[in-house]
Amino acid sequence: MFNSDSAATLFAACVITCLAGCTSQPSDLSVAGHQRDVAVSTPLRLDHVTVVDTLTGVATPDMSILMQRGRISAIEPTAAVTGNASIHTLNARGKFVVPGYNDMHTHALTAPNATAVLALLLADGVTGVRQMDGSPELLAARAARTLPLSNDTPALLVAPGNLILPFDATSVDGARVEVRQQKQQGADFIKIASTTPPVFLAAVGEASRVGLPAVGHVQGGVSPADAARAGMRSIEHLGPGSALWIGCSTQEATLLAEAAANPRPPVAPFKIPGFVQKLLAGTISKMLVNPAAFETPDSAAILQRTFDTYSEAKCQNLAAIFASHQTWQVPTLVRLRTEYLADLPEYAHDPALPYMSPAALREWRAVTQRYQHLPTAMLATFHDAYRRSLLLTKLFADYDVPMMTGTDNGGQVPGQSLHQEFDELAKAGLSPLKILQMTTLDPARFLGRRETMGSVEVGHNADLVLLDGDPVSSVQNLHRIAGVVRAGRYYSPADLDALRLRVKAGQGYLP
Repeated sequence: MFNSDSAATLFAACVITCLAGCTSQPSDLSVAGHQRDVAVSTPLRLDHVTVVDTLTGVATPDMSILMQRGRISAIEPTAAVTGNASIHTLNARGKFVVPGYNDMHTHALTAPNATAVLALLLADGVTGVRQMDGSPELLAARAARTLPLSNDTPALLVAPGNLILPFDATSVDGARVEVRQQKQQGADFIKIASTTPPVFLAAVGEASRVGLPAVGHVQGGVSPADAARAGMRSIEHLGPGSALWIGCSTQEATLLAEAAANPRPPVAPFKIPGFVQKLLAGTISKMLVNPAAFETPDSAAILQRTFDTYSEAKCQNLAAIFASHQTWQVPTLVRLRTEYLADLPEYAHDPALPYMSPAALREWRAVTQRYQHLPTAMLATFHDAYRRSLLLTKLFADYDVPMMTGTDNGGQVPGQSLHQEFDELAKAGLSPLKILQMTTLDPARFLGRRETMGSVEVGHNADLVLLDGDPVSSVQNLHRIAGVVRAGRYYSPADLDALRLRVKAGQGYLP
């Protein structure tokens, strides 16, 4: 499944080309008197940089950050620093530094060209990823250190085993056995994709019993409040579908019963053999491009009824339950936008298109055309769904529901950049500081790793993003990357552009 040698070779060639051939422009940060292709173990210091506190948003100017062996070892005023010829120094005057960004919903490592996906993520300032699908093989490869990962890629923060799908866990007992097996295989969490309400609750309960977080999709027929009370740790894509909206409806009981009776997709009553799963893979691949394109009028009608019976008070109560149970949300607004607004003309010229292979581009266009030909009433419902998704995200923020940034990156659709997610969160009404926290501080809290990530502090990982503007004053400044430090190694804007060009010149990063 993983050809780590060829993947590592491709990425190494890319990085070596960048480091050897890219020169900084006068406006770029520059290394003072040293070559750039140095070992990560060589100390690196940023001088005259403004450090942004991700908790308060306070910016402290003219500071120096010393990094050694992938960790921050000292932070002090630049005026107090003495010269040391053995340290590689960067003059970062006028730059703002924040922790590296984290994409907490990606499928990077299971993309056909994982190394290229990881390169593009690093070029966007992403230094950490939560892999949202896995397998026993992926977990074994991680344990054997044969995944295409290094200090020159984003760090793999956590990963699951097999998804909980209709193909596998088809009974309550089967779900419990699967959870225990994944615990033994080294899974960091249980990802629930699609199943029946009883199997869903059994998987969440067993995961809690064995000490693994249960995350993923709230199943049709399950009250989102009950999912939180059962111990679901994070909900992806605001549901997805009608799941959360049913919890905000005055007809919740009726709609839950209807959703349970008509699961999307249908759940098999028995475990489907592997060869049948392979035969279905092509269809599943197309559905993942845009699930909305494959919805039925009946399922869209249920979603519309949730909107017609929406209760602000019920939604506020649901938000309060999520907050009190610390049920995290990863909205992936950029993913929902590509689903619900797939007929927007702008997607035909999306900047991600040149990175897609011809086959993936053909499939994406075919699925998009299918979406465009849905009945007018369905399209109207889906368009409204995205508008409402922005409002729901803002309501969650107002009620202190914990949230993180994620993109669903790795799927066969354009426009899944973390930077686009920043912009969508801003459109929802979230403040620049809140968005910064959702991609830095909050992932650290979620993972229980505040001692090593989430803020620029001594002892923390040397994973940083340098910016040309104050990210707390404007979300647009989160895009103005003036450099990335990954595990103590510095990449200039020219280096990051070279990574993108290298991928663009190849076969594309999508299948």
